[in-house]
Amino acid sequence: MTFPSRTTLGGEWQLLPIDAFRQGFYPLDNDAWLTQELPAHWQQHPLLERYAGKLVYRKRFTLEEAGAASSSGSQFSALGSRYWLRLNGVFYWSQPFFNGVDLGRHEGYFIPQEYDVTDWVAAENTLVVEVDCPDEHNKLGKRMITGVFSHWDCIDPTTNPGGVWLPIELISTGPARIQQVRLQTDTLGETAAGLRFRATLDTAAAADVTLRWTIAPKNFAGEVQVIEQRRALSAGPQTIAGTLEVRDPQAWWTHDLGHPSCYTITLEVLYDGAVSDAHSFTYGLRRFEMRNWVAYLNGKRFFIKGNNYAPGDTRIATMTPERYAHDLQLAVECHMNMLRVHAHVEHPAFYEAADLAGVLLWQDFPLQWLYRREILPEALRQVREMLALLGNHPAVALWCMHNEPLYALDTKDESLYAMVRAYISVFIWNWNRDVMDVQLKEAALKDDNTRPVVRASGEYSVPFFRKGTDAHFYFGWYGGVYGQLRTFERVQRFAPANLRFITEFGAQSFPNIESCAKFLDPEISKIDWEQVAARHHMQPNMFDYWLAWRTAASLADLVAMTQEYQSAINRFYIDRLRFHKYRPTGGILPFVFNDSNPAVQWSIIDYWRVPKRSYYAMQAAFSPQYAFTLLQRDRYPIGQSVDLPVYVVNDEHRPVPLTLLAVLHGPHGEVARAERALTLPPDSMAIEIDRLRLTPDTPGDYRLELTLANTAGVLLENNYTITVGLS
Repeated sequence: MTFPSRTTLGGEWQLLPIDAFRQGFYPLDNDAWLTQELPAHWQQHPLLERYAGKLVYRKRFTLEEAGAASSSGSQFSALGSRYWLRLNGVFYWSQPFFNGVDLGRHEGYFIPQEYDVTDWVAAENTLVVEVDCPDEHNKLGKRMITGVFSHWDCIDPTTNPGGVWLPIELISTGPARIQQVRLQTDTLGETAAGLRFRATLDTAAAADVTLRWTIAPKNFAGEVQVIEQRRALSAGPQTIAGTLEVRDPQAWWTHDLGHPSCYTITLEVLYDGAVSDAHSFTYGLRRFEMRNWVAYLNGKRFFIKGNNYAPGDTRIATMTPERYAHDLQLAVECHMNMLRVHAHVEHPAFYEAADLAGVLLWQDFPLQWLYRREILPEALRQVREMLALLGNHPAVALWCMHNEPLYALDTKDESLYAMVRAYISVFIWNWNRDVMDVQLKEAALKDDNTRPVVRASGEYSVPFFRKGTDAHFYFGWYGGVYGQLRTFERVQRFAPANLRFITEFGAQSFPNIESCAKFLDPEISKIDWEQVAARHHMQPNMFDYWLAWRTAASLADLVAMTQEYQSAINRFYIDRLRFHKYRPTGGILPFVFNDSNPAVQWSIIDYWRVPKRSYYAMQAAFSPQYAFTLLQRDRYPIGQSVDLPVYVVNDEHRPVPLTLLAVLHGPHGEVARAERALTLPPDSMAIEIDRLRLTPDTPGDYRLELTLANTAGVLLENNYTITVGLS
């Protein structure tokens, strides 16, 4: 028998909704049993579309090779094969019973659970899994560590994620089992890289073994290296540590800095000269750090541009490597080098796709808004599990312990009570941020000293009181809490530390008309707006602040109106943050990249992965070479002199020769023009190239057209409207 051997227990399972669990004992034949193909969420079953609570899963399966190794005369005949039941992901509590044996209760939706079932495996087997995933009714004191899946303004509130969402496997090995392998890059030079490893093994008996490491290039040509080490193991579970050296290392880079060189690293444990178990994973050699919120990859400073990544699908079990590769390609084409995995742990295939695409990940721990104090011990355990699960991925750049630990029940609620509670939780004190998140950060730093750790996202810097972390701004959207868009400029002047790294801003918009037709009535007069708000996340009261959306003559007009506003909001922030590149801004991550379900929300790509107009607007605003201006007012009076500075910034790490053309048009024709040939320095900050001046004597809309070109053609066209004398 070849080790390891995996049997995936997929296919059809029996499901039984139930009020109370019965310690694994359930009738063999009962009309109440349903069937479903796993992995899946139970709400994907047509009879369980709105179900939340307790559900029993049952699977009967045969295993012909059970016991074969111990009677085959192989080198493992003395101890026989060992069998491990592995549940890779279950929402949320689970308790498996293998052939009637209780394997224990487990908590955590993204944490694999593994059990030695050697003593109970047989030719005919029955696996029962009791799963509990109730709705969180107390949104201000949540209990389950499920992040956005239990409380968010971007997921249908009738959705419950319960179910077996990743495969269940039965794994056979020899006497020694590899349970976990962690690698960290210590040194990265031109001729060699030094790695530290920590491996958790479980052996049936004390023995001398050989650890055989195979380091093979995955997506580039290079030498395959094999390293063997002898170790003496004691019986039972144990952790061993050591070092490895990689010759001629190829560093992992983001797609905009170089090639994301990945290795396939395989650890085999040789027991009596034969392979007892093997574990393979993708790894990249890289060093990442933040210096005052400016990022450095392998010692090279670079500017972060990206977005927030929602769950790939509300039904995360349905995501595939192909769907993730498409999402990452859309991000790359939008000049993004980082995605923030927003308050959840994504499907394993996502992290592999990010590794290969060369896109960094800001990884949130799945805490969203407020939780009860009793979760702290479990949160400390789960944060260590998250680091162990994802720590080998080169794409994962930093850890964040909590998203917005503030009072937030319904983000549409702008009552005085809600705003006062929110302000107190943000600016004064709350247990989630000031106690729990501090301890979670300490635990993460102790476990992984190779990545930055942020205790809480959206923690504002308050002069003389708190340094803060990254910032979230919704000026131009939440009218009561934030207010007018230009209020953001006061933050620039009076609290510039809040510009260091911004991970949320934006406005909602409708998807393109073809996508709207899939979940909205095409006749605008027939749309139930309360239903759209309740199920599809639209915030009508926020639209009321900024747009006359209720006067739209058609759904197509509403789509165009909202996407235009969203594009303008995003560019307003991006322009100002690119102006402040490295002074002090280190990164820009708007909210949000994708829809997890049919929605009217902040996304630039809808549920069907159709880009909105705002996607293409952000693609232009994130261009490696970018020309822009900063307008000081929304409208100007007749006769007032208007300064129009023209800035250019370069994010590429090479000099870029180009031509800048700035043309100012008035209501009756061209007013001014300037053309400059220049070479932008590598990774430059914003440079003022020219300054046009307008003294309008005619009311109307003036237009500033900026064009960047090189010998191959036009790189960028960017237009600004200057409104004069109109109320």
